[in-house]
Amino acid sequence: MYVKNIIRRVLAVLPAVLLQLVWFGILFTWLAPWAAAIDLILSILAFLFVLYLVTKQDEGTYKILWLLVILTAPLSGAVLYLLFGNKRTTRPLKKRLEQVALPPLQKDGARQAYEAIEANDRRMAQTLRYIQNTTGFAPCVNAQADYFPLGDDLFPAMLEEMKKAEKFIFAEYFIVENGLMWDSMVEIMAEKAAQGVDVRVMYDDLGSIATYSKESVRCLKKKGIRCIAFNPLTFIHGTLNYRDHRKMLIIDGKTAFSGGINLADEYINHVEKFGHWKDIGFRLTGPGVDNYTRMFTEFWNAFSADPIPEELLAGIPQTVAEQEDGYILSYYDSPLRYRTASNELYIELLSQAKDYAWFFTPYLMLGDALTDAFVRAARRGVDVRIIMPGVPDKKLVFRMSHSYYAILLAAGVKICEYTPGFVHAKGCVVDDVVGTVGTVNLDYRSLFLHFENNSVFYRASLLKALKADFLDTQAKCREMKLGENVKITSFWHWLLDGILRIFAPLC
Repeated sequence: MYVKNIIRRVLAVLPAVLLQLVWFGILFTWLAPWAAAIDLILSILAFLFVLYLVTKQDEGTYKILWLLVILTAPLSGAVLYLLFGNKRTTRPLKKRLEQVALPPLQKDGARQAYEAIEANDRRMAQTLRYIQNTTGFAPCVNAQADYFPLGDDLFPAMLEEMKKAEKFIFAEYFIVENGLMWDSMVEIMAEKAAQGVDVRVMYDDLGSIATYSKESVRCLKKKGIRCIAFNPLTFIHGTLNYRDHRKMLIIDGKTAFSGGINLADEYINHVEKFGHWKDIGFRLTGPGVDNYTRMFTEFWNAFSADPIPEELLAGIPQTVAEQEDGYILSYYDSPLRYRTASNELYIELLSQAKDYAWFFTPYLMLGDALTDAFVRAARRGVDVRIIMPGVPDKKLVFRMSHSYYAILLAAGVKICEYTPGFVHAKGCVVDDVVGTVGTVNLDYRSLFLHFENNSVFYRASLLKALKADFLDTQAKCREMKLGENVKITSFWHWLLDGILRIFAPLC
């Protein structure tokens, strides 16, 4: 699967490289008499391009990468940036999303949530308002959120809830692969579709490039299941780099599932790929489901020729929490925005942490601002911990993640690797008060380039279960230490780490 993905990316870059080679050929043959003048003009244009990048508000590591590329090969570097590095290329996606009319927000619920949160912690209320202003999604009372420490546990609950569907089943995932997990879900979906339930599936075309085919989609449609691929890879275009990494299952607008778990058998440990697969997820009921229904509706109606009927959503009663278990704000990240919600949320949470801040992530490739937030929190005495995989799924990305270890460990951050296998969980818990579970990895692609979804829980009992699971997982980890299992930086080690960190935004 990963080899094919790499080949696709190489093919995407190849035209720009060929353009540079053709340009050199023209420059040194036909245009040889004017080569010096042309080279001067290109150098001036490259300087202006670099000046534009330097003054642009963007992640520093990302800008450094493009500066090196453009200065090394001005023509092809500029073409690559315009295709893949410039957020202006998101306009086709943005235009389609802006044309979608969403169900109305429950403003009363949001106001009540803010009043209660502000009474306890004004600073946290400010953070959540910032996330709402950035994403358009508001907090509400959390009625019930059930935490699942493994995909093995989440999967049966998903099947059980799907069997109860009366109006609709919406599923959106990065990876879909035929096997026990997906086939079991399709069987229920087909039965429900035959009963008149509206069933819709969206998957990412690149994420499922080696696991799901057009023939599989045709089979779904024959069963009455609507299915579309997000951002299909039909040809090279500027939106190629922006993928739908979101994961959600919504039933009747009453129940929602999310977390790191894709729809493939390794996620439920039915097959073994990289040792034991550690992932996490949750089930929501009550008002917290509304935001997930909005997220799916927005994407489906933007990218499908068969929009969700308004009467289907209008039939969902405005849910009122029969019980209160803290508060929840569910939102999605978008590369179409210039403000990066999850990256800034984690910086905020680390800056407010007093006792501890613990994180699950499969990959660790941080931008400068988030790296500084981890370092500052640890240096002022906060117990900062990160659980990483012990068995990698991508060796190069794992090595890149290791290039961040030394600076974090030196500051006092504890990094532990899960020895039984691969950690795919994405979440954090801070001071027993606030935490997140979602699809957001601590790497550049998740934080800046992918569409992701994330849920912030405030004073919810789910946080207790998340904390207990973190400690249980850490007991199965080996702690990384400078000078023991992490090398103290030598010149060559420093050089390799520096090169890897420059290219981290592309992985």
